[in-house]
Amino acid sequence: MRKQLTLLSCFLFMLALILNGCGSEISPTAVEQPAEVESTAAKEVLAAAPVYKRTEIISSPNEAKQLLLDGNERFTAGKPLSKDLSFARRSELMKNGQHPFAVILSCSDSRVPPELLFDQALGDLFVIRIAGNVVTPVELGSVEYAVEHLNTPLVVVLGHEECGAVTAAVQNGETHGSITAILDKIKPAVDRATAMGASKSELIAKSAELNVQNAKIDILKSPIIEERLKANQVSVLGIMYDLDEGVLKLID
Repeated sequence: MRKQLTLLSCFLFMLALILNGCGSEISPTAVEQPAEVESTAAKEVLAAAPVYKRTEIISSPNEAKQLLLDGNERFTAGKPLSKDLSFARRSELMKNGQHPFAVILSCSDSRVPPELLFDQALGDLFVIRIAGNVVTPVELGSVEYAVEHLNTPLVVVLGHEECGAVTAAVQNGETHGSITAILDKIKPAVDRATAMGASKSELIAKSAELNVQNAKIDILKSPIIEERLKANQVSVLGIMYDLDEGVLKLID
């Protein structure tokens, strides 16, 4: 009998532990926490930034430039606007065609995404990306297409600090494959920076700026661009992007 009572006592004790554990799993705090998380998420959605909108047709180079500067200001402030990426907007662009207000010829560096750093949306930018932001006949043809056929009023050559392609051209190390073709386009900027007396610590930064200028010159040689420039229908800018600060510097 005593043995049976002992077994019964053990059983009741184990049952009490199990019930107590179950009770702790369904405590009010555990139940209420997901609701609080959902409430916070809902508030964040309600407080979302307004959707970015602009005039569909931009014909003024100055207006286009200001849109980019304003967008970068929002980006650096950490206050980008929401973007309309809906099916309706995509369908509208397919039906009515694209009207980008700026051509951005930028480096392919993954840290330099034009749509993000200029805070723009679908249909806003005509982006051409190539390592070292150099201009060959292929890139120039893309620029000419946007200016002549899409009537885009602004062309931007976008370089950036710590550019790997410019660094490779400065260091003049061994290269393989078609990388040499890119570096050959950048080396004139390095030679000019060296001739200007840039110190070793300044050489990469100065070469990057001069490389942007050279790309800009290559674009300005185009008869199509030249014709639009004379009519004040397009402007060509050089810009350097600061990787960590996120700010822009205009290059003459």
